[in-house]
Amino acid sequence: MTSLSPLVALSRRAARKGARRDSHHHHRRDWGQQWLGIGMVAPIIVLFSVFGLYPLVRTIQLSTTDWNGLSAVFRYIGFQNYVAAFHDGIWWQSLGHGLQFALVALTIMDGLGLLLAIGVNQKIRGKTIYRVLFYLPPVMSGVVVAIVWKWLYQPYGGAINGVLKTIGLGSLQHAWLADSRTALWAVSLASVWQGVGTPFLLFLAALQGIPEEQFEAAHVDGASSWQSFRYITFPNLLPTIGMISVLTFLGAMQMFTLVMPLTNGGPGYATEVPVLHIYRAAFGLSQFGYACALSVIFALMLLIISLATIRLTRRPS
Repeated sequence: MTSLSPLVALSRRAARKGARRDSHHHHRRDWGQQWLGIGMVAPIIVLFSVFGLYPLVRTIQLSTTDWNGLSAVFRYIGFQNYVAAFHDGIWWQSLGHGLQFALVALTIMDGLGLLLAIGVNQKIRGKTIYRVLFYLPPVMSGVVVAIVWKWLYQPYGGAINGVLKTIGLGSLQHAWLADSRTALWAVSLASVWQGVGTPFLLFLAALQGIPEEQFEAAHVDGASSWQSFRYITFPNLLPTIGMISVLTFLGAMQMFTLVMPLTNGGPGYATEVPVLHIYRAAFGLSQFGYACALSVIFALMLLIISLATIRLTRRPS
């Protein structure tokens, strides 16, 4: 036993040295991976700071001035622009119109997108063709869509009034975009037509991600189609519904490219929307400070509602 003790001690020292070398090598490898990660993320952080963070901070700063967009003078006026925004009736009216667009989009557009996705997800032929057809409108320019729908809504020579006259419903012919009672709904219909392809594709992708075994087990247990949808499809779609709801809400509230060519906020202010009102304040009235204040208020509203929507549609654990 005594003759083996030096060998044991020597092996233990060698093991400790090897462990230290391995630890040092592992430590260097960890540092190398960390610096590699920092190097890959750094450009994104720089771009975000330049094009995201700095404009945000600058907008908040300008919202407390009376800058007109051209002058080199920035006179600090505190929260006067925010006080003016709360007394701006047209601003609140535009927010109401944005919420109406959002309500139509969240119910009709997303609902139609879900129905189309469920239909295409069945065992039918030509699925690729349907995907292309339903997603064509979203990839079209908003200005092009507005021009097409403006022609459809023309009171004289427009396709909608022409069809109504042809089928014997000439009494329903109307100046759709010139009447404050119908203009907002007419723009909403155009926005639904253009945007339905996006929720359709997202819902279709989510449906195809649900394991088929769950439906087979439900079928064996005698579950009906409605029960399968309620207890299998809908719970699996909840995260997707939350994401689509947020995207739909943000898109509807920020609608601009359809409204401006179709009605320019008219007749009167019947189709005025928040982004258009901010645009008018900045480039029409040269009130850039006030426009920045409206932008800050608008961004905070969208952020709060989006976070609440995500929380409400989170899948139960």
